[in-house]
Amino acid sequence: MASIIQMEAKAITVETAEEQRNFAAEAAVPVIQVQDVHKFYDLGETKVHALRGVDMTIEPGEFVAIMGSSGSGKSTFMNMLGCLDKPSSGQYILEGTNVSSLDKKQLAAIRNRKLGFVFQGFNLLSRTTALENVELPTLYAQMPKEQRQARAKEVLELVGLGERMDHFPSQLSGGQQQRVAIARALVNKPAILLADEPTGNLDSRTSVEIMQIFQDLNDSGLTIVLVTHEPDIAQFAKRTVVFRDGKIRHDDAVKNRPRAAEVLKTLPTIDE
Repeated sequence: MASIIQMEAKAITVETAEEQRNFAAEAAVPVIQVQDVHKFYDLGETKVHALRGVDMTIEPGEFVAIMGSSGSGKSTFMNMLGCLDKPSSGQYILEGTNVSSLDKKQLAAIRNRKLGFVFQGFNLLSRTTALENVELPTLYAQMPKEQRQARAKEVLELVGLGERMDHFPSQLSGGQQQRVAIARALVNKPAILLADEPTGNLDSRTSVEIMQIFQDLNDSGLTIVLVTHEPDIAQFAKRTVVFRDGKIRHDDAVKNRPRAAEVLKTLPTIDE
């Protein structure tokens, strides 16, 4: 299954000779460059210093797990990477573009074009099918209807839900709903996949299944940044970054990184 996902994901990521040339040219440019970023929040008479001079570079094809306790700054940092918030000072450069000073409309365009989001709570629309949920981001991309449906079917097949396209969220297990959410995040061919506690609502086996999808996508060249509280989930990434008190305290490569596909062989099967 892993090899099929990898081949399909590669075909989705780099489809034409021109895209291959562009992909090679962009490979030398970091996907993310964060330079001396500070973030302040004014809470009445209190001023909270959420990020304190953060520097980070993420290269194309990395798989980074962001960790830290509540109040450490990791969620603020993730919101900034997702262009949902802007730094108070410093620079955030996304694929060579300084997005720190962009307005709301420009940030929305960046989010739709370059970023894919996966959340803990799935955030699916209950009255629309899996296919329709996945199609939603393509509406903002002004994609023709036939192309929208073809693209949505393609990514649903990629995450193993080709036979569940017409099911509503209430007819899907938690793991299947998260797969729909991942497909939705991939449908506009993002440069980066941002996942915020994507296994937080899932059982152990289903969590590892989701990490297998992430590892396969990453093996195919997709850059992934994952926020998690779970050390065993972070170990599936290639690199872990630990925040504390608004600063990066540790930034290390993962040693003896497990392969989710191999871990799954040791876990009991759970009937969906």
